[in-house]
Amino acid sequence: MKSKVYYTKDITPENLIKIYEALGVKLNGEVAVKVSTGEKGAKGYLKADLIKPLVDMLNGTIVECNTAYPGQRNTYEDHIEVAREHGFMEVGKGVDILDRDGEFKIPVNNGKHLKYDLLGVGFDKYDSYLNLAHGKGHAMGGFGANLKNQSIGFASRNGKAYIHSAGHTESPDECWTDKHEQIDFIESMAEAAKAVSDYVKKQNKKIIYITVMNALSVDCDCDKEQGDPVMSDLGIVGSLDPVANDQAFIDMVFNSTENGSEKLRERVDRQLGREILKYSESLGLGSTDYELINI
Repeated sequence: MKSKVYYTKDITPENLIKIYEALGVKLNGEVAVKVSTGEKGAKGYLKADLIKPLVDMLNGTIVECNTAYPGQRNTYEDHIEVAREHGFMEVGKGVDILDRDGEFKIPVNNGKHLKYDLLGVGFDKYDSYLNLAHGKGHAMGGFGANLKNQSIGFASRNGKAYIHSAGHTESPDECWTDKHEQIDFIESMAEAAKAVSDYVKKQNKKIIYITVMNALSVDCDCDKEQGDPVMSDLGIVGSLDPVANDQAFIDMVFNSTENGSEKLRERVDRQLGREILKYSESLGLGSTDYELINI
C-alpha cells in the first residue's frame, strides 16, 4: 500500500495547519516541535511567523540540540540567543535545547555503521513529536528534510559527531577529519533516523512529518553564509512516513524544469543525497512509493 503524502502549493500558516489536520493524528500531551533554529547569519530557516499559529495551536515547544561544528549554536547560551534573535522564543512554549543537561543512548538495530544513537536527555520529556523540516540543499548531506531533521537534528552534540563520522568518534573536534566514505555518512543518517522512530514507537508515542519547501538554496540553514534560493517555492508536504515525505520533496525538485533547479539537483547527487531514501526504505523506516494527495 502506498504511503499517503498530503500536499499544498501555497505556503501559509493556515495551510500548514491544514496539512497537520489532514494527517489525522492528534499530537497530545507535551508536544516537541523539531525545527532548525538556523545559524546566525543564515536566511532560509523556517520563519517564526509562519510556524507560530500551528505550534501555538499544539501548545508545543520548539526543540533543538547543539551543533557539532563551531558556530553560534554549539553552546546552550549562544544557541538560545540565536533562537531569540530569530523569533522562536515567542513561538508556543519557547525553545528547549534537549542536550543542555546531557545525553543518552538509544539502540540502532541492524545498522552497518552505528551501534547506537545519542539523544539529548530532554527528549524523553515529550509525549509526541512534530518533525517540522525545511526542505533545502545541504553541503554534506546533499539535501535536508525530515530524515536529516530526525537524525542529525535530534542528535546531541556528540551524537551529531558520531553520525557525521559514520560511527567512528563522538568527538566534535575529531569528526570533521575522520576518514570514511560519503555513502557511510548518508547511511548513518538513515540508521539514526530509524533509531529515533523505533524508540518513539516502543514508548507508544506519536511522531508526524511535515516539510516546508521554500527558500530553496543549495545550502543548509546551518550555513551562516547561506546563498539565495535557486528555484521557486514548491509548497508543503506532510506524511506519517518520513521516507515518502522526503521522496516527494526530491521528486518535485528533480521533476522541475525551472532554470536554477539543476543547481539543487547537482548538489543532491554530488553528495549521494538520494541514497538515504532507498537505504532508509531497506531499514524499514518507510516507503519511497507514495500517493500525493492535494488538499
